[in-house]
Amino acid sequence: MNKIVGKVYLIGAGPGDPGLITVKGLNLLKQADVVFYDRLVNKRLLEEIGDHAVAIYVGKSPGPGKDQQANISTLLIDQASEGKMVVRLKGGDPFVFGRGGEEIQVLQMAGIPFEVVPGITSSIAVPAYAGIPLTHRDHSSSFTVISAIESQDKSPSTINWTALAKSGGTLVVLMGWNVIDNVIKNLISGGISSSTPAALIEWGTEPFQKTVTGEVRNISAKGRKSMIAPPVVLVIGSVVSLRNQIRWFDSKPLFGKRVLVTRQERSPRTLDTLLRHEGALPINVPTITFVASPMSKELDTTMRNLSTYQWIAFMSVNAVEFFFYHMKSLGLDSRKLSGVKICCIGSETNKSLENFGLLSDLVPKYFGSKYLSNVLRNKFVPGDRILIPRTNIAPIDLSEELGNLGAIVKQPIIYQTEIPEESRRMLRTTLEKSAIDIITFTSSSTVKNFAELLDGDYSLIEKSLVAAIGPSTAKTIEKVGLKVDIQAYNHTIPGLVSALTNHFLGRRI
Repeated sequence: MNKIVGKVYLIGAGPGDPGLITVKGLNLLKQADVVFYDRLVNKRLLEEIGDHAVAIYVGKSPGPGKDQQANISTLLIDQASEGKMVVRLKGGDPFVFGRGGEEIQVLQMAGIPFEVVPGITSSIAVPAYAGIPLTHRDHSSSFTVISAIESQDKSPSTINWTALAKSGGTLVVLMGWNVIDNVIKNLISGGISSSTPAALIEWGTEPFQKTVTGEVRNISAKGRKSMIAPPVVLVIGSVVSLRNQIRWFDSKPLFGKRVLVTRQERSPRTLDTLLRHEGALPINVPTITFVASPMSKELDTTMRNLSTYQWIAFMSVNAVEFFFYHMKSLGLDSRKLSGVKICCIGSETNKSLENFGLLSDLVPKYFGSKYLSNVLRNKFVPGDRILIPRTNIAPIDLSEELGNLGAIVKQPIIYQTEIPEESRRMLRTTLEKSAIDIITFTSSSTVKNFAELLDGDYSLIEKSLVAAIGPSTAKTIEKVGLKVDIQAYNHTIPGLVSALTNHFLGRRI
C-alpha cells in the first residue's frame, strides 16, 4: 500500500498589514494542518488557522542562517511525509529575497508535492503605504529592488553599484539598514547625486510605521537620529519628493493610536478590523466571556412552550445565539416560533437573528432598552406574554416597565457572564508594557469587569481616553469612577469608530 504524502504550500503573507494576504493564500491558511511562519509574519494571520492546526515559529534573524534554513526544510519534508497539508507562511513574497526557491528545490528533490502562492512584496507595498510611488511619468519609469545583505555575502559583490547609481530609476533597498553607510558610499562613488531624495520606512504597512525622509547624503544620519531599526526599506529617487502630496496611511485620524479593546472572549473582530482601517493598533484584552446556562426544568418548559408568547425581545447578539443554542440542544427549531413576533434592540442583534433565518418584526431606530420599550409599548395589549431571554447580570428595567403596562413578562436566564481567568494578568501586563491612547467599552459588562480586573486602581490609565458605545455604557463608566471622553452617536461598532475618528479630526457631532 502506497503511503499518502501531503503537500506544502509556500504562501506570501505580505509585508505586515494582515489584510494584504491574497484571497487564495488566506483560504489555504484556513485549511492547513500545520503552519510554519516567519519572524515578519503578522501574528493576526495565525488567528485564521483552524482549531485543528498547529502553528510553529521558524523565524530567523537577518543573515545567512544556513543551518536554520536546512532545519526548516527538514521540518517541511517530515510534516508533509505524514500526509499533512503544510503551509509555509513567509513575509512578503516567497520568491523576493524570501529563500522560497531554495525551499522548493529541497522539496522537489524529496518528492514532496508543492505549490507557490505569491504575496505582496514589501518592496512595493511599504513605499506605497508611505505615499511614495515607485514609478511616475514625471519622475521615474523603472525601479530596481536590491538586497543589501546579499551583496555582503558575496565576494566580490555581484551588484553593479555604478550602473544602479546612473540608472535614473527608483532604487529600493531591502535589509539594508545595518549596512546603510556602505550602500550610500557605493552609490555616491558610482555617480548618484548626493542630493537625491531618499526615505527610510520602518515597519511599513503597520500602525507603528515610521518614515524618515532626506537626501542620500544625510538619510543615514537622519535615520539614526530618529532611532530607526529593522525591518527598514530604503527608497532612493525623485519619487520620494511626492510623499507630502500622496501620503495617506500615516495621515489617517487614528494612525498609531494604541486602542485597548475590552471585548468578549472569542468575539468577532469587527472592531479590530475597523480600527485598523483607520490606522490604529488594536490591543485585545478579553474582559468578559459567556457560557450557556445549565438546562433547568423551568428553562426546558419555557423553550418547549414558545408558541404561548406573543412577543420575544432579544436584547443582545448573545441572547440570540444562546437562545438558538438551547433550542437546538432540545431538538427544537424555528417552527416553534410560528405566530410569535420578534423584536431586537438594535441592528447588530437583528443581523444575528437573520443568521438563523428569521426577520425581526420590530427594531428601534436608536439603540437602547428605553427606545425598545417606547416602540414596543404600542404593539401589545394588556395580558400579552413577552419573553426576554437574558444573561444573569442583565438589568430588569424593561421587564418592569412592560409589566406596569399590563404585559406578562418572562425572563429566563439562558447564559452566564464571567470574567476570563487569565485576563487579570494580561490586562495589567498590557498597561504596564506601553501607554494606551484609547480604551473602548461596548457594554456595561465590559466596564464592570474592567474595573474589577484592576481592583479600581486606574493609575495606569490616567492619560488614556475612554470611549463608550452608548449612554447606558457611559453611565456605567461614570459609576465605576472613570470619565467618558468620547461617546458614539450611533450606538454600534461602526458608530463607535466613527466617534473616535471625529474626535481626532476635531469634529463635534
